[in-house]
Amino acid sequence: MANVGFIGLGTMGAPMASHLLDGGHQVTTATQFAPAPKELLDKGLQTVDTNKAVSEKCDVIISIVPDTPQVEYVLFGENGAAEALGAGKIFVDMSSISPIATKEFAAKVNETGAEYLDAPVSGGEVGAKAASLTIMVGGPQDTFNKVMPLFELMGKNITLVGGNGDGQTTKVANQIIVALNIQAVGEALLFASKAGADPAKVREALMGGFASSKILEVHGERMIKRTFDPGFRIELHQKDLNLALQNGKAMGLSLPNTATAQEMFNACAAHGGKAWDHSALVRALEIMSNHEIASAST
Repeated sequence: MANVGFIGLGTMGAPMASHLLDGGHQVTTATQFAPAPKELLDKGLQTVDTNKAVSEKCDVIISIVPDTPQVEYVLFGENGAAEALGAGKIFVDMSSISPIATKEFAAKVNETGAEYLDAPVSGGEVGAKAASLTIMVGGPQDTFNKVMPLFELMGKNITLVGGNGDGQTTKVANQIIVALNIQAVGEALLFASKAGADPAKVREALMGGFASSKILEVHGERMIKRTFDPGFRIELHQKDLNLALQNGKAMGLSLPNTATAQEMFNACAAHGGKAWDHSALVRALEIMSNHEIASAST
């Protein structure tokens, strides 16, 4: 049994921590910003006052929070987790944040004598609840091996990509692919619908061919059925594509299709949709075309 700290019990973190509890581990969280979920307390979740206290009590500390500034605060803010890190402890950040900042955070954590893994995830709320997340890890092999039993309780496809920062780089690449696929599926179903075909039947046919994908399967259905409750919020995908575009600019890369997908998300946000599921990117396309995909099948 491991003594695990878990900071960030939101849409993703709560089910992930629940799996650790179900696996027989002792899990502790901090209540300095939000109360712990009752369903986790009922499973035996322990609480302390601060992130520092989590580090004092636990050997492995996991964080999954919205963005780079929040990870920095968890580690280095007032009563931050880094204040109680040292030899024998491991900090695992499962948030999706800047690869460049991640390398800086890892170096500071290593200076305390502790070890660091960046381990962002893909699979959304569904994957978190099903313990089927893809986990992309950056850090030393021996540290990865130590944490692997915990990863296996939360995910299925678990890969050590390289050193610190490489996990976050992989997640940014993942988010580029996902966004562009959502846009492609949206455009295809919008085209089919406007042409008078039943988009549900079109999707069914495409699922048996080379165009088949998880995005077509899951988000194509969302587009047709108009189920845009998150899921994974547009505002979070905007954050991830900002990382792609900012880091791409720093490296002298041109990412034109990523930029276009970001503009589609921006348009959705401008229409009040920042909290929509990211499959609702199609709404920006529909607004421009004055046509909804579902209209041909209702």
